Amino acid sequence: MNHLRSLREYVEALRAFGEIQEVDVEVDWNLEMGAIIRRCYELRTPAPLFNRIKGIEPGFHVLGAPAGVSRKNGLVRIALSLGLPATATAQEMVEALAAAHANPPIPPRRVATGPCKENKLLGADVDLMRLPAPLIHDGDGGRYIGTWGTIIVRTPDGKWINWSITRIMLTGRNTMVGGVIPRQHLGMIYAQWKALGKAMPFALAMGTEPVIPFVAGMPLDENVNEADFIGGYLGKPVDVVDCETVDLQVPATSEIVIEGSLSANESVWEGPMGEYSGYLNPQGGMPSPVFHVSAITFRSQPILPVVAAGEPIEENHTCWGLTVSAQILWELRQASFPVSTCFIPFQSAAHWLVVTVKRSALGDGEKLVPELARLLSRSRSGSFVPKVILVGDDIDPTNLDELVWAFATRNHPGRGQQLFPGEKLLPLVAFLTDEERKAARGTKVIYNCLPFTDCPSSVAPKRSSFRYSWPQEIQDKVIRNWKQYGFSESV
Repeated sequence: MNHLRSLREYVEALRAFGEIQEVDVEVDWNLEMGAIIRRCYELRTPAPLFNRIKGIEPGFHVLGAPAGVSRKNGLVRIALSLGLPATATAQEMVEALAAAHANPPIPPRRVATGPCKENKLLGADVDLMRLPAPLIHDGDGGRYIGTWGTIIVRTPDGKWINWSITRIMLTGRNTMVGGVIPRQHLGMIYAQWKALGKAMPFALAMGTEPVIPFVAGMPLDENVNEADFIGGYLGKPVDVVDCETVDLQVPATSEIVIEGSLSANESVWEGPMGEYSGYLNPQGGMPSPVFHVSAITFRSQPILPVVAAGEPIEENHTCWGLTVSAQILWELRQASFPVSTCFIPFQSAAHWLVVTVKRSALGDGEKLVPELARLLSRSRSGSFVPKVILVGDDIDPTNLDELVWAFATRNHPGRGQQLFPGEKLLPLVAFLTDEERKAARGTKVIYNCLPFTDCPSSVAPKRSSFRYSWPQEIQDKVIRNWKQYGFSESV
């Protein structure tokens, strides 16, 4: 495991792959920066590193598309973030994250100080407007400082420390507002503080070690400390330092840390914002608790990572696509479901989950659908994805060409889908009605692309492709002689 211990180590690692594009001309935080980041996603360019931002004092930088997909190097940003070889495939990433559940957790290591303490703004000196938070989309409710940051909270009894990701919008020099969804862990812990009539201490760490946002976005079980899980995944602890004004610890190499408390009784409107689903709903957003900021600490020459959410592929899709897949894969294996792998295609905007099953179970499709529905219904991870595709493991779910072909040709429109109404769903799912969104419940569907019992494998149609329609010795001969036939070796 190649553990990159800071965002700066990560930037240098990306630079070695040609995955950093320095932007030295002055850009405006008001829409221009967001538009550049969005175009970088769509062209799959290197990640833009903005060095001069209009109206922001010199020395503040912004890294856009921190874990996006590259036209030249594919998934290299995600692989390096996870400490894996640059050539790691999406499926290898899912397996690595799923396997980490078997590793003993390693709590973080408390150190006396760290780079995030190089500059401090306390009390009356706090001024969030000094930070290069952008207005990302035309129509956003405000400037979003938290798009790839990790918010850190703990339960009142101190037994559960949660690291998660939520969007956070600036509302003043020392106030913010963010998404606090009751069913998510941040909302659950906030409810405990609110029941006591107390404000909840928080810390928002931005520009951390690159693995941290991926696990912060992973739907781990309640009472699991993400910091301990990361330590187990890496085989070594994460270094953390004490906050200045609240009883919490943050990653020591964070670029920017914002501390304070989340009000138990004040709320303001948060949103709308361009979403991971690929849409901006002008009526989006909701009243949300106010974050009161008591301190800002930051490195010299700090780098703020920014995600411009929207149509695939961006970090919401790479992060959720991999981590939700890994969590569900582990849960299905724990339940002895005959799963080979799970994958959320990035292009589906986290609205599809593909579950592939072992060939020995292909004849059990009618039995597997209700069993899969039951397991996903009781799983927190299952609420993230409304549409499930069940298919044999001869299909590579990370290969969109294969997946589209399999879905089109194997799913029977009359009997190949089963609806499950009233299921828990993330309120941000794109097609929900207002009523479903408020209830955070709606209809899920499983598309069965497995053979039915009246079509045994002995008489089922066989794949007609290079891999499946010729003997292995013929395949080997053709591959061996490919250049001799006159074709390029790279084809």
